Amino acid sequence: MRRLTGPGLRVRIHRGAHEIGGSCVEVESGGERIVLDVGKPLSAGPGVHVPLPAVPGLADGGDSSLRGVLVSHPHLDHYGLIDQVHPSVPVHTGREAAALVSAARFFSPLVPELRPTGYLRDREPLQLGPFRVTPHLVDHSGYDAYALVIDAGGRRLVYTGDLRGHGRKARLFERLVSAPPTGVDTLLLEGTHVRAAAGETGEAPLPAEADIETSMADTFRATAGLPVVVSSAQNIDRLVTVYRAARRSGRILLVNLYTATVAQALGRSTIPQPGFPRLGVFVPRRQRVLVKESGEFHRAAAVRAFRVFPEQLLAEPGRYVVLTGSSTVPELLAGGQLRDGVVVWSLWAGYLAEPSGRRLLGQAAGHGVRVVHHHTSGHAPLRDLKRLVAALRPERVVPIHTEGAHEYTRHFPAVTPQCDGTWWDV
Repeated sequence: MRRLTGPGLRVRIHRGAHEIGGSCVEVESGGERIVLDVGKPLSAGPGVHVPLPAVPGLADGGDSSLRGVLVSHPHLDHYGLIDQVHPSVPVHTGREAAALVSAARFFSPLVPELRPTGYLRDREPLQLGPFRVTPHLVDHSGYDAYALVIDAGGRRLVYTGDLRGHGRKARLFERLVSAPPTGVDTLLLEGTHVRAAAGETGEAPLPAEADIETSMADTFRATAGLPVVVSSAQNIDRLVTVYRAARRSGRILLVNLYTATVAQALGRSTIPQPGFPRLGVFVPRRQRVLVKESGEFHRAAAVRAFRVFPEQLLAEPGRYVVLTGSSTVPELLAGGQLRDGVVVWSLWAGYLAEPSGRRLLGQAAGHGVRVVHHHTSGHAPLRDLKRLVAALRPERVVPIHTEGAHEYTRHFPAVTPQCDGTWWDV
């Protein structure tokens, strides 16, 4: 046990102790506080108002002991309530995370904008009052994601945020395991994949992002017509995967305007975007209407040299792969572009059981178009969580971002489950 040499460190999980998403954690030392994430619950749909957790000063800016909010990554279940945070409260997140969200808002106007007053940088400590916060860039399906090491009051807390070790940035997980923070008193450990169905040895392995690339390339080669990949425009790892799979199958990748805009906004020459070899832009009807109604014609003009139009897809479907959202599929089915083609669902399979997913499956079946699933999780499987805990060697593990908090004791040492809304000492 580490010796307490300061005023101590307390934590209150406002949301997330027993659910996936909606994460919000308040941390206090010496009478001063910070907040880790202000997520919107996954159960709340678009446009549904969810009040901020009861953190003094968060909504009204009236408590100077609140030193700021740290957003671990740009997924709504971690920052979706940020627009309700008072403008006087400092917000810190990744620079590229903020750029991604800003670019996305034209296409998703209900998404709140991240307007940081400061930025998280990999392994560069940030001082907020008594809190020394060291961000660690991690592998996750959300771009520019961080785990946070928080030192204050003579104690050390590690908050994993969301992370995995099987994506395009798997080396970051290996770095965290091979050179971990030491002297960890408490590990706030995400457990999306910790659930009653996951046995000690019976957990099905998750495919790596590289495996998805191979599976997609095989599907593209085996398809005479047009493959349409349905995925999130903000999943940059998946953009890279689809681009590489298209190249391997001898096809040209077409991204929609949303994806192209986000990729360009990140300012990284390594991310596939207009101007890359064998990469073009297909603008679906919904996005064409959005550009017209907004009057922001410069958006379409910026990609004019790279555009491929519906009639070109109809004439030569075997040349292309389209990466887009699910709303484009009915348009391509009705236009005949998907004759002899395939829909590749590259999102969580559970969405297909929802009404919109069942509707898409029915539409595809009605046109004789098959739907295949090539996807992997943005979260670490149990075996990698065990590796992380073994490397960090925390004095105790506290579950968060999980529906299986009661299962942690089966898999990790020194587990102390907590309840939402209750203060506890690190």
